[in-house]
Amino acid sequence: MTHSPLALAALASAAVPGLDPATVQGVAQRMGHQFEVAFVEDTQHRRWVVRAPRSAAAGAQMDVAVSLLGLLSRRLPFSVPMPKGFVALAEGGRAVVYPFIGGRPLNFAHLPGGPGIAAELGRALAALHNLDLALCDEAGLPSYDPDTYRTRRLADLDRAAATGHVPTRLLSRWERSLEDVSLWRFAPTPTHGDLAGDEVLAVFDDDDATTGRIRGLTGWQDAKVADPADDFATLAMQAPAAAFDAVLEAYAHARLDRPDKYLERRARLAGELKLVSGLLVAVGARNQGGIEACAARLRTLDADTLDDKDEEPVEPTAPTAQAAPINPPTTEQTNCAEHPDTAQHSDIAGRFDETEPDEAGRAIVEVNVLFEDPKVPGGS
Repeated sequence: MTHSPLALAALASAAVPGLDPATVQGVAQRMGHQFEVAFVEDTQHRRWVVRAPRSAAAGAQMDVAVSLLGLLSRRLPFSVPMPKGFVALAEGGRAVVYPFIGGRPLNFAHLPGGPGIAAELGRALAALHNLDLALCDEAGLPSYDPDTYRTRRLADLDRAAATGHVPTRLLSRWERSLEDVSLWRFAPTPTHGDLAGDEVLAVFDDDDATTGRIRGLTGWQDAKVADPADDFATLAMQAPAAAFDAVLEAYAHARLDRPDKYLERRARLAGELKLVSGLLVAVGARNQGGIEACAARLRTLDADTLDDKDEEPVEPTAPTAQAAPINPPTTEQTNCAEHPDTAQHSDIAGRFDETEPDEAGRAIVEVNVLFEDPKVPGGS
């Protein structure tokens, strides 16, 4: 069933006592989306997000995330989406309503290095990864030990290879990494699952990158107990080297347990394997355009990494200060079918990024969508 923005606003009003909608903004749906989302402002000028699952599976996934967020909100130094009301849907399941979380989503491609916002992001991820695993058990999150997780990725790679769209060199390089057991000796942690820049909400003083603070993390639908490297995958593919180093250094300094020496290498591998997940989604949906787009990106990645060799492990160290310009040139945002860093996993919904560079083209971007599908800003 498809709900109009007005219908979603009515659901929000029914879910939260005293919520009297004044305006509503719908979010355009794209193929594979598992949630309908709208943004509501009420007569008291409060801003809300309403989300309705489009399938029983999406509803179950949302319920697990809701359980987790209730536990995380009291234990993390940043905000997470917190449900304020639910309402039953005629077709089954329920819609959820959250307060809109303020802040400006980050564009990882423009993330400055140094002790500012990049280091803050590293400390935020460390706070998440330092949490007690018992919380995740209580919330019912899926949990993977290293060997199970490695085997799962190998199985996905085998399925992608069977499509005939993955270049041989990439397959061989990825298989070597996945079959190298020593690379996968990590201690599982609570993870966001697939953190992207538009799920990191930051606040700044006077547009100065050194004053940046993480206001909130959104998009928790893929949370699990697994490889901490997963939360660095998009950063590894999109962020400048200085920024990525600053994130890792601050992260290592704030972790209770020293990160394993292969974390960075697995993060880069996970970033590349997003294309595999995107290809599998497109094949499963019989989306020929998506298949062709993913195949093209795979060929480009193959060409770009032709001379790459297996990297030596790099152990993150304590953070060091460095200058950080805040207005690099802007870059175009692409959707998941066009960019390897926004491809989807086969068991979750697609994402939709509605971001625009700000007037000065700084390291942050304005965004109209702040609570969307899984793995997008404002998501649970």
